[in-house]
Amino acid sequence: MKWMIASDIHGSEYYCSKLLEAYKAEGADRLLLLGDVLYHGPRNDLPKDYAPKSVIAMLNAMKDEILCVRGNCDTEVDQMVLEFPIMAEYVLLPADEKLVFAVHGHNFNEKNLPSIKKGDVLLHGHTHVPKCVEHENYIYMNPGSVSIPKEDSWHGYMTMENGVFTWKDLDGAVKKIYEI
Repeated sequence: MKWMIASDIHGSEYYCSKLLEAYKAEGADRLLLLGDVLYHGPRNDLPKDYAPKSVIAMLNAMKDEILCVRGNCDTEVDQMVLEFPIMAEYVLLPADEKLVFAVHGHNFNEKNLPSIKKGDVLLHGHTHVPKCVEHENYIYMNPGSVSIPKEDSWHGYMTMENGVFTWKDLDGAVKKIYEI
């Protein structure tokens, strides 16, 4: 199964549209969103073409293909308009012999680890910075941000298929590959 993993759309119609175009081009089976879907939050400037109602319509149209975890900017009122669950604190995905523990990153992160076994993957967004860090007991990964990248990173996402994680920009250019 091929997963597309993205985070931090923050209500940008423009970048959500680019993400969904990339999703179709990837031929992914499912889209995992790591939170902060509609609202930009008080610490961020408005992203390009901020239009949460348009993002709602685009994502609801593919509700059967989306898994989502709750970000720090996601609330119950967002769940009232989105037709797929967004309030889960985490999603667990098998990846070969390892487990991917997917969260937004504001609660569980490198400084506050969830219960994971040696060799498992902690996957989260929140920082808006793409990363892959091999720690002694786990691997930390972050797809970066769809709409508000930070630290000179790109607007992007990652894919996961057969234990291979690939970071890409929204035009599909490969930025990094990591195999577990």
